[in-house]
Amino acid sequence: EVQLQASGGGLVQAGGSLRLSCAVSGLTFGNSAIAWFRQAPGKEREGIACIVSDNDDTVYSDSVKGRFTIASDNAKNTVYLQMNSLKSEDTAVYYCAAARSSYGSRDATDYRYWGQGTQVTVSS
Repeated sequence: EVQLQASGGGLVQAGGSLRLSCAVSGLTFGNSAIAWFRQAPGKEREGIACIVSDNDDTVYSDSVKGRFTIASDNAKNTVYLQMNSLKSEDTAVYYCAAARSSYGSRDATDYRYWGQGTQVTVSS
């Protein structure tokens, strides 16, 4: 059974940083894609970053490019999202998702496995 456990959310002031973690079990990290999504109240779920484990290829949304970094520790089966220069508009529930794929995608329909969300709140 594939399980994803997201953690690391919290309350931070604008301009601050947080690092989210997504621990993955039941899925061989090779030939997999892991992504982070977020959903703010009243808004659609947004794919913000993904990484392909085979080659560490990454894709970012324009809304986080240059501020957020996704990275994979294959030995720990964990994917991280380092979030810097946080803004109030980054406030959302953040989810990690996984797919058996060598293709990086920010489309939620491409991901079969989802973790529970972790709340990130950025105060202005």
